[in-house]
Amino acid sequence: MSTATTETTWSDGTAGAHPADGHDRIRVHGARENNLKDVSVELPKRRLTVFTGVSGSGKSSLVFGTIAAESQRMINETYSAFVQGFMPTLNRPDVDVLDGLTTAIVVGQERMGGDVRSTVGTATDTGAMLRILFSRLGEPHIGGPQAFSFNVASISGAGAVTFSKGGREIKERRDFSITGGMCPRCEGRGTASDFDLTALYDASKSINEGAITIPGMSMDGWFGRILRGCGFFDPDKPIARFTERELDDLLHKEPTKLKIEGINLTYTGLIPQIEKSFLSKDREAMQPHIRAFVDRAIVFTACPECHGTRLSAAARSSTIAGKNIGEVCAMQISDLAEWVRGLGEATGDGAKRSSTIEGVAPLLGSLSATLDSFVEIGLGYLSLDRPAGTLSGGEAQRTKMIRHLGSALTDVTYVFDEPTIGLHPHDIARMNDLLLRLRDKGNTVLVVEHKPETIAIADHVVDLGPGAGTAGGEIVYEGDLEGLRRSGTRTGRHLDDRASLKTSVRTPTGALEVRGADAHNLQGVDVDIPLGVLVAVTGVAGSGKSSLIHGSIAGREGVVVVDQAPIKGSRRSNPATYTGLLEPIRKAFAKANGVKPALFSANSEGACPNCNGAGVIYTDLGIMAGISTVCEVCEGKRFDASVLEYRLGGKDISEVLGMPVAEAVSFFGSGDARTPAAHKILERLVDVGLGYLTLGQPLTTLSGGERQRLKLATQMADQGSVYVLDEPTTGLHLADVEQMLGLLDRLVDSGRSVIVIEHHQAVMAHADHVIDLGPGAGHDGGRVVFEGTPAQLVADRSTLTGRHLAEYVGA
Repeated sequence: MSTATTETTWSDGTAGAHPADGHDRIRVHGARENNLKDVSVELPKRRLTVFTGVSGSGKSSLVFGTIAAESQRMINETYSAFVQGFMPTLNRPDVDVLDGLTTAIVVGQERMGGDVRSTVGTATDTGAMLRILFSRLGEPHIGGPQAFSFNVASISGAGAVTFSKGGREIKERRDFSITGGMCPRCEGRGTASDFDLTALYDASKSINEGAITIPGMSMDGWFGRILRGCGFFDPDKPIARFTERELDDLLHKEPTKLKIEGINLTYTGLIPQIEKSFLSKDREAMQPHIRAFVDRAIVFTACPECHGTRLSAAARSSTIAGKNIGEVCAMQISDLAEWVRGLGEATGDGAKRSSTIEGVAPLLGSLSATLDSFVEIGLGYLSLDRPAGTLSGGEAQRTKMIRHLGSALTDVTYVFDEPTIGLHPHDIARMNDLLLRLRDKGNTVLVVEHKPETIAIADHVVDLGPGAGTAGGEIVYEGDLEGLRRSGTRTGRHLDDRASLKTSVRTPTGALEVRGADAHNLQGVDVDIPLGVLVAVTGVAGSGKSSLIHGSIAGREGVVVVDQAPIKGSRRSNPATYTGLLEPIRKAFAKANGVKPALFSANSEGACPNCNGAGVIYTDLGIMAGISTVCEVCEGKRFDASVLEYRLGGKDISEVLGMPVAEAVSFFGSGDARTPAAHKILERLVDVGLGYLTLGQPLTTLSGGERQRLKLATQMADQGSVYVLDEPTTGLHLADVEQMLGLLDRLVDSGRSVIVIEHHQAVMAHADHVIDLGPGAGHDGGRVVFEGTPAQLVADRSTLTGRHLAEYVGA
């Protein structure tokens, strides 16, 4: 049998492979974004490429800051100038050539919006689909989809309208009404705030005696002048003797214009002022003393009218199969998926049922598919009414993935930032399957990742390094997985690292008792958490680990919590300002030179007058991307020239801020520049593996792992006997995990107790005691399924964690 091959001739007369088939690679040449050093790389399209390397080596700069950023910028430029005026302006990355780009969809670690009205349902399409479903099938019928939305208030109005018709003016009475689903009491928030008045004022004192104890409301400024001159109460009378009217004016009076001492001023009651100044802000963005006041003074409870559902009475009255939309949104998503599938039998009988179902069949199919995607991606334990701001970075990233799983788009570049964050080893295989499914649909998948399990499924691996910061920014290996193992790079050497079980464990010195814990999905948990040792709290995502520790341990005296909340900071913020290191440095400079400390702050008196201490000049070009140029006066040093004449240990302030942490440790540890307070902070930065960062490096240029460790170094300064760390290995390279374990050991050996919520098997194996929650997630979890040493957990193997840990250590 013989076969013949024929050569294809295309419409342009050429023969052989089609010219379009030659565009099968993404080409990057001369990338210099952040710490990248003229990086050039060619990435295969329609393949899964994993980017590895130590934290801070330049992975995010290449993938997000260069490839994804340029793709999104070029897409924005396809819109008209008018539309671009409403879009964010993006700078072109610092790169010579970028070729072969496709549309990039970035699925990052950023937490979803922290607005109190944002929920899992509103952040995905599920909430909107449920509202349409209830507007069609709900009994009694109360209105359209917005009648079931807690973000739409019910309003009505009427009045006369004058208009011209046929040369005559006609006056008609018109009225309108909008039926929304918002609870009028809590305005769709689900919670009502109750103020502890004792935290607002000392009732035994008068206003003039300083009774008001609210931060920022001092009697020395305009606030005091307004209170004394408003005339609503006697400022010399103790608040305890105020009449009911006087107390109401002090606390609740709406803004009222007054003339005090000949000046037009506005008086506002204390509570409306607090709501405007404090409660309208994200709690994490508050200054520490303001946050402490809010936590002390304001108690949030479920709204007594809607019982936390956020919905009006009318919206709660309409039901399908005996459930209203509030009850449906409160269901665990895995249960809700079953409920939606069973709706066919619960909507009526005979012909009426058939016609009703037929009308909403496409909607039910789409809703079922979306809910099944939640379950498939490992988020079936969530509920649609879960506030979006409470999702961890890993949960938020997977929630964003939902809309892409069923997408009909192909030839798209999907960019993921450590998609396995927050995943139990049991769930990583499921995440890997999802990444492969996206690739198999003809998409290019780029993944920044540290976990060996995900690196193992890569078609192509790009390893950056060799170190971090200025010691990184180069491609040290490119090829397949086996080649990476043989490459001798830090990633290659540590790829098969496995921590071994401890031969001996520490003896507890006491215990923290937890009794009847029932927060979220916990089922009356009783557990004694050992003190004086390293405790690992484990379990699949959604099993109740954070609910147990944050709900029962955090807040106790002597407990310091380092959670997953991201640190905030502008381009002016840097490790020196964030950690408080700049304060002792400024004082040391001031003392050595006999001048004011304020001169040594680029945000204060010492700032360069031309760039106001930014180091760069920003030029706004309207709809075009703004540009930044290095300040010609200070040459990027940020300080006035006169300030740079002052020296400490032979260096000026800009040279000190340009030092790496490791160099600064020795600089401030001895000699003329010896500053113990600064040296102590710097040692903590070295302890968490950030010795390569420069003191003045903008926080905006740090990776997620670097930010997490910077936060850890800062909070280690808090004096406490018990440290609670929530997934401290997040964003850490395999080589850095060992250093983190050493830090945890030093904390315990210094007499502290350390409780770690963790999925990384190396931390589990290194612990003295393991508390495993499960057996599943949501209502299938919430119970302690194992307590004991890691060796006992491996020998037992009765839990998912035990089986995966046994496989990890090779037992």
